[in-house]
Amino acid sequence: MENITRVGTNFVLIGIVEMEKFKYLFIVIAIVLYLIIMLSCSSIAYITWTENTLHEPMYIFICNLVIDVMQGSSSFFPKLIIDLLSGGSSITLVGCLSQAFCIQIFSSVEVCTFAVMAYDRYLAVAEPLRYHALMSNGKAVKFIIGIWVFNIVNLLVCVTLTGRLTFCGRNIINVYCETMSLMFLACGDITVANLYGTVWTLSLVIFSNGTAIFCYIGTFIVCLKISMKDSQKAIHTLITHVLTFCLCMTGGLFVIFRYRLNGGSVSTVAHLTIAILGLTVSLTLNPLVYGIRMEALRGKILQHLRKRLGILQTKPTNSNVR
Repeated sequence: MENITRVGTNFVLIGIVEMEKFKYLFIVIAIVLYLIIMLSCSSIAYITWTENTLHEPMYIFICNLVIDVMQGSSSFFPKLIIDLLSGGSSITLVGCLSQAFCIQIFSSVEVCTFAVMAYDRYLAVAEPLRYHALMSNGKAVKFIIGIWVFNIVNLLVCVTLTGRLTFCGRNIINVYCETMSLMFLACGDITVANLYGTVWTLSLVIFSNGTAIFCYIGTFIVCLKISMKDSQKAIHTLITHVLTFCLCMTGGLFVIFRYRLNGGSVSTVAHLTIAILGLTVSLTLNPLVYGIRMEALRGKILQHLRKRLGILQTKPTNSNVR
């Protein structure tokens, strides 16, 4: 393969080329999904911010989760739509690394947030009398800041190491960029970049998933020991968290499965389907699950919508009277 210099390198997103035949269908789907995600997430964030009754650690973590989803969606859907409209399938190395950074920030922040949310629910059920001392709003904000700083620093190192590689290929079998996709195109020694990425990813997944699963099991065990009335509310919230956690893990499994298939006999279409599903499952379904299943949040959103619709309905009446 031809040796390609780092500076000015242009890669080709094969997924955009494959979607060209039905590009208008994919454009409509992408626009609809993006609008649904942004509207649902912004509604949840706005309601959580403005409603004093929702100023609790659990809703602060949910707000962080939907903001992370908005960031992840904005790093994927707009570029996909523009590429399909313009027919452009190329991306520079800097652009590719930037998109990889943003998308992987979404995934890593999501995983860490689920771990902290699981811990928060465990404290709420297991230590109800000491809960506000153990998990205050201030501590929740500190957890969130720590999650973002930790993941940004680590991913900056990962992206920097990847960007220093020399590449001997241009075709990325995806519709978006990831550091692993770039590593598959590198020639020469990728030991340092690959080792750092592997160790960091495994540490993140094992620690975050281990914490979340341990806390979910602990919460369920405590629910079996308390009264039926209290346990029903706790289990309802727990099921919501477990559902979104499973959606996150499903997306992760898609990605892992795709990397295991790399270089095999699986078709390009299969690779692209796995990559797209792995990202869009969490982006699309998580905010919808929280908006539908969290009773207090759902009630506030519906109340806000009824208020807005009431204002829109009364405006014409007022103008007619005048």
